[in-house]
Amino acid sequence: MTAFLGGNRVVLLENGERYFPDVIEACEAATREIHVETYLFENDATGRRMADVLMRAARRGVCVRVMVDGFGARPFVEELMSEVRAAGVEVLVYRRDFGGLRIKRHRLRRLHRKIITVDRRIAWVGGINIIDDYSEDAPLHPRYDYAVRVEGPLVGAIVHAVHHLWWLVSWASLRRRGARPRAFNRLPVRPGDVRAAFLVRDNLRHRRDIEEAYLAAIARAHKEIVIACAYFFPGRAFRQALVDASARGVCVILLLQGLSDHPMLAYATRALYPYFLDNGIRLFEYHRSHLHAKVAVVDRRWATVGSSNIDPFSLLLAREANVVVDHVGFAGELRDSLDRALQVGAQELRHEDWHRLPRLQRFASWCAYQLVRLVIGIAGYRGMH
Repeated sequence: MTAFLGGNRVVLLENGERYFPDVIEACEAATREIHVETYLFENDATGRRMADVLMRAARRGVCVRVMVDGFGARPFVEELMSEVRAAGVEVLVYRRDFGGLRIKRHRLRRLHRKIITVDRRIAWVGGINIIDDYSEDAPLHPRYDYAVRVEGPLVGAIVHAVHHLWWLVSWASLRRRGARPRAFNRLPVRPGDVRAAFLVRDNLRHRRDIEEAYLAAIARAHKEIVIACAYFFPGRAFRQALVDASARGVCVILLLQGLSDHPMLAYATRALYPYFLDNGIRLFEYHRSHLHAKVAVVDRRWATVGSSNIDPFSLLLAREANVVVDHVGFAGELRDSLDRALQVGAQELRHEDWHRLPRLQRFASWCAYQLVRLVIGIAGYRGMH
């Protein structure tokens, strides 16, 4: 069961345009410590700006720690890491070796979390990487994504999680280990009225926490489920939960990628479209820019924002982190934001749209679906689908 803590202030941040100024302002004012965990850390204007902020903080005596994924953040490792380390920033690389062609489970286990904490009093959790907001194939509109800023008792759990992972990776890389971090006491300050929980997915005690939170919320839904997900390839249990909700009269809306940056997974996802459409689930594809969000709202009360996609790579392999919120005001704000995306940037797909697609395109989706299932099976998760 999800353990909610009350008394928090949780602010929704849409896209990097709101996220990075907020983070940078807090980092510039930091006096004690900054922790950064990210999958992507690009050597672009945004990445260099963040690196400069972190280096300035380290030079004025702040303990600055950055953990990046060894596959996703290769530009940082190859081009920026030496410079930031020279300025006093501590850096750890999560699973740096990604060489070879053989598909092995440990190589698919990535650090996919996006977390920043400042002075143990503010935390940001979401899906936004350290990367420019605009892409070359969608230069007019920003990458569509979300994060939350958290203040209050929940920050203690987030801070403990980043310290604990730092300790684990230090131990695995045979660096100076130090003592295992203890859980932080909950902060006495209660700056808001939001009940929220912090969930992680790891390979030890929290393998299914995020997925189970989704499934529990879907099972309780009475009126509406809205999910926006960049990479959507749910397993049998998740698919059935959505179908069961639709069958009992819940309006189920899925907002998925239309402009894809991983075509193979996008084609595999589209192979599931007839199943969802046949069971009364509404499907939308977002074409305005790259949809990178991983959020959901249920009954305008329960909401989640985080890094976890609804696919086997996130739900069964990667390290992920989500904030779950039980609050009408926050959930309503996120739902309204999603509605704007549905109205302005998305196109609804209907059953006849699928059948009008060329047979070759539908066959490509079927092939991609089988290939993704094969990769999952090779990685050791044959029961996923």
